[in-house]
Amino acid sequence: MNENSPHQYPSDVRIVELDGRILILVGTAHISHESVDLVREVITRERPDCVCVELDQRRHQTLSQKRVWEELDLREVIRNRQLATLLVNLILTSYQKQLGGKLGIVPGTELLEAIKAAEEGGIPFSLCDRDIRVTLRRAWHTLSLFRKAMLASLLLAAIFEKPEFSEEDLRRIRQQDVLSELMQELGKHMPVLKRVLIDERDAYLAQKIREAPGNKIVAVVGAGHLEGMFEALVTKRAIDLDELDTIPPISLAWKAFGWSLPLLIVGSILYIGWSKGAEAAGDNALYWILANSIPSAIGCAIALAHPLTIVAGFLAAPFTSLTPLVGAGYVTSFVQAYVRPPFVYEIQSVSDDIVKLKKWWGSRLLKVFLVLILTSIGSLIGTWVGGIEIVSNLF
Repeated sequence: MNENSPHQYPSDVRIVELDGRILILVGTAHISHESVDLVREVITRERPDCVCVELDQRRHQTLSQKRVWEELDLREVIRNRQLATLLVNLILTSYQKQLGGKLGIVPGTELLEAIKAAEEGGIPFSLCDRDIRVTLRRAWHTLSLFRKAMLASLLLAAIFEKPEFSEEDLRRIRQQDVLSELMQELGKHMPVLKRVLIDERDAYLAQKIREAPGNKIVAVVGAGHLEGMFEALVTKRAIDLDELDTIPPISLAWKAFGWSLPLLIVGSILYIGWSKGAEAAGDNALYWILANSIPSAIGCAIALAHPLTIVAGFLAAPFTSLTPLVGAGYVTSFVQAYVRPPFVYEIQSVSDDIVKLKKWWGSRLLKVFLVLILTSIGSLIGTWVGGIEIVSNLF
């Protein structure tokens, strides 16, 4: 294999010969006018057999069809316990949109331009990225409890941080894939996160491009993926797409840890009843109920949730704290979404509203996320307070 360039392109374009095929990798910034022009120029000039694009089916629909947001079934998202994944996706989208606003371009325009140029030229195109939900869930599963808490706090803090950029910053942003750079920065502190968000996707994209039909392929991807994809193609590394599309099961050790606290609490109350009598056991059980119910209900109240949601949080917390299968936050967010379903216009504007603190209380959609967060925090506090008190009563 060797690298060659029949046309003079910028350094963000890699032209590689692989087993008699020509693979043209176009690295773009997702918020750059220059990238939009470059993508169209390369596709029009090269007339490839196939155009590969760094999009999955869901992201493509979101970018090209506004009705996808309108058809979002929030209750189904909550039922599948994917609300946290959706929130992270919205935060990243909002961050990218803020930068795009400063440069006067909608994020992802160059990817849609690649598809448009292909369709105009009668060229088939392929969506080559991994499903964003799989990527985020694989990333979440690889983090320890401490790292999850750290990531959640960083993301929540970043929501309300308005990025300020100098002219030099804006020039740099125009020349690279900003989200990939953000992931690289996170990867310095959390190497496992970088592996899932960047390295795995580099390999995934490279394999999908290898499998694309035709002898000449143009692949449009974020500039941050160029080096990793190039390395995967050069080494002809075997890549198992099925493995990369699989969400790893929860380890036995983590399952054991998840059930250890409930068993400890229930066992402690039973032991107190055996050693100190039924009244002592009843007092400890009541303490556990109130220690979990009150903070969870307070979290709902702070979110200005519907009264039924507050009641649901109060009743559910003592029991959800005794099982790792579902949290109190998911119970209350489901009730909130059911009794106060979001308006269509809120779904359409969520990436703009998410950076405005008042909107978290004013928007029905963002209030569902707020209920999830504050109820979960209240339940966590109650679990530790109640657990420490009951275990201490053993002695």
